[in-house]
Amino acid sequence: MAVASVPLRAEVLSLLRSLLKTARKFGDYNIREYARRRAVDGFRENKELLDPSAIAAAFAEGTSQLEVAKRQASVYTLYAPSAKSVMEIIIIHFGNTGRVVMIATA
Repeated sequence: MAVASVPLRAEVLSLLRSLLKTARKFGDYNIREYARRRAVDGFRENKELLDPSAIAAAFAEGTSQLEVAKRQASVYTLYAPSAKSVMEIIIIHFGNTGRVVMIATA
């Protein structure tokens, strides 16, 4: 059995950046935020790992999750809903009156 080497700090940060970049590719707000939150939570959860084999296993799991997220993002763009989520609609109010002046999508 081959022992996986411990990834460098730069490689771990690169994996996090790649996961966050892939999360931004999702068109739907809810899925985009879920993917971002899952990536950040996973890194926070494994922040205190000291065992080299556990670190290598967590890095390998993150790398496989990145590949899954990339595939899902590309598939999701093919079948994404055409309507925006309520969270993506920007409503601008006029002063304290609460009148809606403009409704735009993000």
